[in-house]
Amino acid sequence: MELIVCDVTPDQVELERDVAPLIRLLRPGLGRAEFAAFAAEAHAQGLVFTAAYDPRGRCLAVAAHRVLATSRGRLLFVDDLVTDPDVRSGGVGAHLLGQLEERARRSGCVRIELDSGAANHGAHRFYHARRMSIVALHFAREL
Repeated sequence: MELIVCDVTPDQVELERDVAPLIRLLRPGLGRAEFAAFAAEAHAQGLVFTAAYDPRGRCLAVAAHRVLATSRGRLLFVDDLVTDPDVRSGGVGAHLLGQLEERARRSGCVRIELDSGAANHGAHRFYHARRMSIVALHFAREL
């Protein structure tokens, strides 16, 4: 499948039209106004929204990611990666993750990192199939 991969910024109509609906699949509590506020603030902090489109212009997958300098080395951290449920297991997510790997290399990163929900076993299988390992546990407490 031929894909067109491009970045989408908060000032583009594609952010609300194409990116937001997919991100909301992972974050259903994020309403329209909350998503817009989050996108603007996170973009200012370095978050990049990258979308994969089919040749007809349908957005099939989205990744939200940023490059971080950490004590573990420079890394590309993927905040969210989501593929439209209608096209899952069709190679779209793998293609997008491959694009992120290339960006990470070009940015001098030593690895890609991401968090995945503990109960999201389908995502875990996807990441394991792409030779990603579970290297840490992410702890959180609501405030």
